[in-house]
Amino acid sequence: MEKKLITIIIPVYMNEGSLYPSYINLTGMLKEFCDEFNYEIIFINDGSKDKSGEELCSIKKIDDRVKIISFTRNFGQLSAIYAGFGHAEGDLLVTISADMQDPPELISQMIRKWQEGYKFVACKRTEREDSFIAEFSSKIFYRIINMTIPQMPRGGYDCFLLDKIVYKKIFDLDERNNFLQGDIMWLGYEPYFIGYKRLKRKYGKSQWTLAKKIKGFIDGIINTSYFPIRIMSLIGIITSMFAFIYIIVVFLAWFYNSTPFSGYAPIISILLFTTGLIMIMLGIIGEYLWRTYDQVRGRPRYIIKESNK
Repeated sequence: MEKKLITIIIPVYMNEGSLYPSYINLTGMLKEFCDEFNYEIIFINDGSKDKSGEELCSIKKIDDRVKIISFTRNFGQLSAIYAGFGHAEGDLLVTISADMQDPPELISQMIRKWQEGYKFVACKRTEREDSFIAEFSSKIFYRIINMTIPQMPRGGYDCFLLDKIVYKKIFDLDERNNFLQGDIMWLGYEPYFIGYKRLKRKYGKSQWTLAKKIKGFIDGIINTSYFPIRIMSLIGIITSMFAFIYIIVVFLAWFYNSTPFSGYAPIISILLFTTGLIMIMLGIIGEYLWRTYDQVRGRPRYIIKESNK
């Protein structure tokens, strides 16, 4: 019986020091499946400015099953994963982080579920060490996402396994500024979620900056939910109602010769408030227009500097 092929995708950005230990742990786990599967490991160097590239080349020298794809600059983790999708040949594909925070044993559990027939298996964190603000914003974010994707777990998911049918469909979507977790769920394949506790980082520091978190938040909501457009309509209706009530109050005050609101302060306050709402709504519309423009102009998601297969 011909062995199936597992593709492991590992995005790399400033992960010097963690790559070789991660490779050793990963290959040690894969020995469990040596009688059933062959494997390939695709490292995508997302424009790292440290010595991650040199470390990857050292790994490549000792294992021909390792592939290295290097970008010209940092295009982001999502682009790195898509590059892995485009170069993968496996019957199933697994993504995992390079910082050793996702235990390799999760891959073993996901593979077993794939053998049971699941085409999409993901790992979600059961415990999180986030600040109050981060936890609060995450709850709001996923409540909005759940409006259109009810099966999305609160907090999302991290590493995941996809059958070849699934990751090829995702790659063919070719959407820019998208929310990958939502796109996978949108396809409709029955998911299986594995809970786990993420390990503490041993090497380096997280490159998941506040700016990247905000962009991910915006991409997730705009690309998977009708919420922004609906909330704009709702705000418009509520503002109009308040304006109508205010007009009635002013008219009654004039009619009965009363002046409960003196001066220009109330008018200026209302103007500033409504102007602020208009600017927010224009910003939301601008986000949609930018995404449309970015999609239409057809720039590549990433540019490969070097591919070492």
